[in-house]
Amino acid sequence: MPSAVCPGSFDPVTNGHLDVFARAADVFDEVVVAVLENKSKAGLFTVEERIQMLQEVVAPYPNIKVEAFHGLLVDFCAARSIKSIVKGLRAVSDFDYELQMAQMNFRLAGVETFFVSANPLYSYLSSSLIKEIAKYGGDVSGLVPDILLARLNAALAK
Repeated sequence: MPSAVCPGSFDPVTNGHLDVFARAADVFDEVVVAVLENKSKAGLFTVEERIQMLQEVVAPYPNIKVEAFHGLLVDFCAARSIKSIVKGLRAVSDFDYELQMAQMNFRLAGVETFFVSANPLYSYLSSSLIKEIAKYGGDVSGLVPDILLARLNAALAK
């Protein structure tokens, strides 16, 4: 099967994200994890830091690569001849939003979106929730890749 893209901000990447990437990598020949560059929004980590951390956590998957993007996702896809987007869904509320995006992406460029239901172990996870818990000293081990835990805590301590 051809290539797919898994887009997002990944600030920080969670084990839920990693689960979706790994499942997509089992189906598609190549998966591009596309990190959104949003210049109007300050993240906890820079885009470069997020890319570097993602490259570390996807290293065991030879068919996953990480790139940054800005602008329309369909333009990113067109430039790389990618015809599929993979999105994880945690709840019905995710579906409501993601369905609109999927339909627009198809209308704009004929790019299909494939939805992956969240692993129940991670269905409640979001990067925002992880940051909130860690900010107040809560234990987020097991929710983010172990190799990122110290970096997350250090970034929040600033």
